[in-house]
Amino acid sequence: MATSYIIDAVRTPRGRGKLGKGALSGVHPQELFAQVLQALPDRSGIHAREVDDVMVGCVSQVGEQGANLARNAVLAAGWPEEVSAVSLNRFCGSGLQAVHFAAMGAGSGALDLVVAGGVESMSRVPMGSDGGGQDGGNTRLRERVFQVPQGISADLIATLEGLSREEIDAVALRSQRSAARAIEEGRFARSLLPARDPHTGKVLLERDEFPRPDTTAEALAALKPSFIALGETPAGPHGETLDQIALAAYPRAKAIQHLHTAGNSSGIVDGAAAVLVASERFVREKGIKPRARIRAMATVGSEPLLMLTAPAPASQKALRLAGMEARDIDLWEINEAFAGVVLQTTRALGIDPDRVNVNGGSIALGHPLGATGAMLLGTALDELELRGKATALITMCIGGGQGIATILERV
Repeated sequence: MATSYIIDAVRTPRGRGKLGKGALSGVHPQELFAQVLQALPDRSGIHAREVDDVMVGCVSQVGEQGANLARNAVLAAGWPEEVSAVSLNRFCGSGLQAVHFAAMGAGSGALDLVVAGGVESMSRVPMGSDGGGQDGGNTRLRERVFQVPQGISADLIATLEGLSREEIDAVALRSQRSAARAIEEGRFARSLLPARDPHTGKVLLERDEFPRPDTTAEALAALKPSFIALGETPAGPHGETLDQIALAAYPRAKAIQHLHTAGNSSGIVDGAAAVLVASERFVREKGIKPRARIRAMATVGSEPLLMLTAPAPASQKALRLAGMEARDIDLWEINEAFAGVVLQTTRALGIDPDRVNVNGGSIALGHPLGATGAMLLGTALDELELRGKATALITMCIGGGQGIATILERV
């Protein structure tokens, strides 16, 4: 394929995902994504009518996030009705997958200019609102492949890796401190768009609302594990608990150490992000200076009960496609779904922790499911420019046992 380019990336701040309490909880998710759409033409110098397609990741596609949210967001943004749009769902990887599809279209020559990104209003459409659970309620599938909730998987990974609570909390503390520093130094400023009330235009939120900069190691250590009671829930055909089901698959664990808490797991938030992707032909003919090119993209599947270990093999696949080694990557964004996932991925790849999530991650900033991948890409690109570095790799674990990875290179 020909090269596909990143022209710009923009996002809203992340608002607390509590209805009536989060700053963005009063904004319809269509309107939230419409705001990042509206910002792109002025920032990039393109016209909305030049966009061939809009691809939007969203996980809980029901209610206000149903009915092809992407198309309705295009209309809500006041864009030309000729601009088409599609909503897609690869669970937590949805926003990054949208960028992949856009890059495939631009690189193949089928499309010249695409907006890709994602949105999730977790306050208005809570996680699990679609009612599908982990396996869509397919009892026949459940007999073949039993998928436990992600929190159980995260604790099982921590147990198998021999991680301690102190190590896991240390990831969370670093995330909070790094995010606080990045906010104070304005390191998110280039991509960050103030979110407004769509009716009045009043600014609702100018910076990420979720971080707790006063977090301490002592406060993290005092938090109770989140998934003990869940692990004791009967779920098997003979009354086996979720922990027992997990241990039957991984008997070497002997007993699951429940180490993940609200403090070392990703936060529930609202937010939207968009990335403008262009073909080589469009860039050349329009004389546009892109910010980066997509060097490689990859997805992989992994064992669905353990579920969250695929970022490492997805990253390795992307590196092979790019003809690179892990040491060639200047900055890593490993989504902080759970602290144990970040540690497992970092160890599996043998990478320097000081290159990972240098501005914090989803533990401090929050994880608006469908939007996070596009947000991480924008964060990585901004930081490459601020540091004068060349390459970044963004990777995420995905429910059901999948991973996704993208390699960016500045131009």
